[in-house]
Order: sequence, then C-alpha cells, then structure tokens
Amino acid sequence: MNFAPFGLRAGRTLTLWTPEDKAFWEREGEAIATINLWISVPALFLAFAVWQVWSVVAVTLPALGFGYSTNQLFWLAAAPALSGATLRIFYSFMVPLVGGRRWTAISTALLLIPAVGIGVAVQDPGTPYATMLVLALLCGFGGGNFSSSMANISFFFPRERKGSALGVNAGLGNLGVSVVQFLSPLVVTAGIFGIFGGDPQSIAKDGQTVQVWTQNAAFIWVPWIALASLAAWFGMHDLAGAQASVAAQAAIFRRKHTWLMCILYLGTFGSFIGYAAGFPLLIKSQFPTVNPLAYAWVGPLLGALVRPFGGWLADRFGGARVTFWNFVVMALGVLGVLAFLPKGASAALALPWGAQAGSFTGFFLMFLVLFLSTGIGNGSTFGMIPAIFRTLTLRQARSGDPADVERATREGNTEGAAALGFTAALGAYGGFFIPKSYGSSISITGGPEGAFWIFVVFYIICIALTWWFYARRHAEMPC
Repeated sequence: MNFAPFGLRAGRTLTLWTPEDKAFWEREGEAIATINLWISVPALFLAFAVWQVWSVVAVTLPALGFGYSTNQLFWLAAAPALSGATLRIFYSFMVPLVGGRRWTAISTALLLIPAVGIGVAVQDPGTPYATMLVLALLCGFGGGNFSSSMANISFFFPRERKGSALGVNAGLGNLGVSVVQFLSPLVVTAGIFGIFGGDPQSIAKDGQTVQVWTQNAAFIWVPWIALASLAAWFGMHDLAGAQASVAAQAAIFRRKHTWLMCILYLGTFGSFIGYAAGFPLLIKSQFPTVNPLAYAWVGPLLGALVRPFGGWLADRFGGARVTFWNFVVMALGVLGVLAFLPKGASAALALPWGAQAGSFTGFFLMFLVLFLSTGIGNGSTFGMIPAIFRTLTLRQARSGDPADVERATREGNTEGAAALGFTAALGAYGGFFIPKSYGSSISITGGPEGAFWIFVVFYIICIALTWWFYARRHAEMPC
C-alpha cells in the first residue's frame, strides 16, 4: 500500500497527518491509523506479559528451593511496578522526541533483557536474592512501554475516536497480565525448547516428585518479542507533526488537571496492575489450600477485556460520569473483599459480619467486581484526558481565527499525549504500593485488612474529586 501522495517520505515518516479532516480520514487516515494500532497492540501485550511475569514466578520460587521470606516474595512481585512506573515518566516524552515507530521497536526489543535473564536465573536455587531483585526491576521495561504506546496511538486518531482507540490498545495490551498468569503454569510442564531451554527442576506436587521447566515462563516470550520489534520497525509510522520538544510537553506540569487525573488514574489503572501483581500471593497467604495460579488470571483477563468498553462508554456518555460511578463500585467492592477474608490476628480491622474462616468464593467474586471496575475506569479516565487538554488549549484560542484554533488544537493534542504518558506513569505506582501494602499489613497486623481500608478511603477521595471537578453540574471541566 502506497501512501506517498499524502506525505509518506523515506524512513516511514508521515509529513501530513490531519485526522480531524474527515475527507483525509476516510480516504487514507483511518487505514494508516489502524495499521499502527494493530502493530502496537501485540507489542504492548508482550510488554505487560514481561512486566507481570514475577506475579507468577514469585509464587513458584519456594517450591524450587529458593529460601525467600513472604515479604521478600512480595517485594519481587512489586518491584517491576516500581521501576516500570518510574520509567514511564521518561517514556511519556519519548515519542515526540524519537518517533513512535522507532521508540516502539527499541522499547519492545529491550524486553529481551529481563526475559532471558529470568530464564537463566530461576534454574539455579543458589541465585542471590539481589540478582533476582535486579531482574524484577528490569521487568519495568515492560511497564514503561505503556506510556509511550498510549501517547503514540493518541496522535493517530481523531477526537471522537481517541477513547475507543486507546481503550483497544490498552485493553488488549493489558491481556498480557492475564495470559502470563494463565500460560505460565502450562508451559513450565514440558521442555518445549529442548536443549536450548536448560535442564528441568524437580518439585513435590500432590505427594509426588515432578519435573518442571520454570525458565519457560520467561523464555516463552523471547521469540515473540523479537518478531514484534521487527514488525514495529518495518510496519509502523513516525508522525512529523507529533514532534515536540521536552519544553513544549512540559507545559502539562503547570496544568492542575494533570495532577488531578494522575490521582484518578492511580485509582483505576494503579488498582488494576496492583491487584493483578499481588493477587496470586494474596490468595496463597489467605487461602493456603487454594492453588492461586488456577484462579489469579481470571480477574486481569476480565479487567483487560472490559477496558475498551470503558473507553466506548466515555465516548458515549462522558468520561467523568462513568468514572464517578465506577469509583463508587470500587469502594463497595473492597468492602465486599473485607467481608469474605479469613479473620485472624487482624480481626479488629475486619468487618463485623465476616465469617472467621473466610470464604474464598465470596473473596474471589468480589475481586472479579474490582477487576471489572478497574478495567472500565481505565478506559473512562483515558477518555477524559484528551478532551480535557483539548478544551484547555481551545479556551485560550481566538475563536474567530482559524489559524489560532488549529494551533490550539495541535497544542492540545501534544499536551494530551504527554499527559496520557505522565498520568500512566504515576498511576503505575499502584502496582508497587498495593502488593507491598499487603506484605506490610500482614507483617504488622497479621492480615491484609489494614491495606484494604486504606484503599476504601482513597476511592472515596477519588469519588469526591471526580464529582467536584468533572461530573457535577457547572463543573470546572465537564468531560
């Protein structure tokens, strides 16, 4: 397919890109945007898979002979989110500096480092904990990719399609969390890489000794990462119009709504990735007779699948209204989890009507509610951000001057893309705080209830902020 008449020059850089022009969009724009979206999706999927591989590997380490404490295991599950969130701050500015095609290819290829490293390290029970922690931090490469991926895709689509497109990119990308938790227990049962995959390990299971290839949980992603990197390099496009200096993008830090949306996205995506990272270990610690890997993948799957629906709802009914009611459901969902937890040393922090032995069925169903609501909230909050920043810049434009309106629209798109990336960066810290708060609460009180009560308070704050600034009548920034 040749798009040269519309500004495609050597190096796959598009010099002309006007998605708000309906004629251009219908003639060529939609086809180009769709190609970039559908190459971006698998690259982001692999990024999430590598980012969350420790949520599975950490659970299996004790059976392999690694003598790590419960708190150390929670650290391994939480560390990728800490580094990934920090990298997102830098990644959020990379697309206008480097180009979406180039950066997608480079950042995807970087995933090979932790994938190969983990596959080697888990084969030796004598691997120092410090090495494992470094490898966990390197998985943050996967977390960082989200900011640049979302910022890149936002440039390709017109305003009325941004919410849905970002929802598809993020929602299908988020599936990597669920797939890594579902697929890992399957691929470790056979030596699928032959002599290239290393020797098996022996573990006790149901009173019998069985062989497993734990390294496959990481190695399985290596060939796909290589293919996705090549697809991005040769199949995607850079947009000349998306180029911007760090100074131009840094305007978002002066916007109050940047920081408000960071809080709201911490409540939605931070909850999604935090619950996903800590769910297997939380199940194992609270319901020891339950196999966590048989259930942990279901919640992230639902949350990822429903995210595009959240983006569609935001486009259809308004992101603020959807986000407001979503936080209400999340607060109620946490109260439901508290009701079904086992009541041990931390019974004073629990709800009074909860059964002492707890109920895994109730606990699991309440977590499914939480995962569904985080997925919808992920889509609705990201639907709000482009609209907010476009409105902010258009309010400053001279309404009768088409050139000024065009300039303001361009600045709004640039700021909106930067805000998407930066908001995603701070939101990702939830992936660290939630698993770590479980470990800290269990260490201090004997149970995770203290952490859940903090979550309830935080969601109430998010409800208030959403209503006051965005959802109420005569709100400062209705969207």
